[in-house]
Amino acid sequence: MLEGLIIRHATRDDLPGLEWDGQFTHFRRLFAQAFRRAEEGEAVLWVAELPPTSLIGQLFVQMESHRTEFADGHSRAYIYSFRVRPPYRGAGIGTLLMQTAETDLGKRGYQRITLNVGRDNPDAHRLYKRFGYIVVADEPGRWSYLDQNGHRRHVHEPSWRMEKELLPVSSR
Repeated sequence: MLEGLIIRHATRDDLPGLEWDGQFTHFRRLFAQAFRRAEEGEAVLWVAELPPTSLIGQLFVQMESHRTEFADGHSRAYIYSFRVRPPYRGAGIGTLLMQTAETDLGKRGYQRITLNVGRDNPDAHRLYKRFGYIVVADEPGRWSYLDQNGHRRHVHEPSWRMEKELLPVSSR
C-alpha cells in the first residue's frame, strides 16, 4: 500500500487537497494561514502523497506561537493538524510523518516538541506514547476559528498536552 508514498513539504497547490473532498472545507482559512506562516519560516507543513490518490496524510509544525509553552521559535515546536485518511491508517504513514517532522526539527536545533491529543482519541494517544511523548498538562481545548464562509466556529476538544525531548542530532 505504501509503494510510491512521498513525504514532502506542502505547496500552495496542495491547499485544496487538504480539505479531503469536503470533509475539512471548514478549515480552508486555517490551512491558508498555516501556509502563510510556512512561507514566513514560522511553520512547516508536511504532507503524505500517494500518487495517483493524492494527499492521504498531513502534519503541521508551528515553530513560533504566542503561547511559548507550545512553540517559542528556537527550542520548542508544536505539532498539530496531524491526520491520515481512514483507509490508510495503520499502514505506517503516521509514523513516517512523525519521524520526518522530528528529524527535521532536530536538524533545526529544536530540543522539545509539544502537541495536544484529544482525550477521546486513544489511537493517537498510543502513537504519541510509542514515540516517547508524555502527558504534561490538561488542556481545556476551547478555541475558535473562521470557517470558509467567514462564520466564527467555536470548538471544545478537551485534550492532553504531551511533550517529548529531542535528542541532539549527533546522538541519533
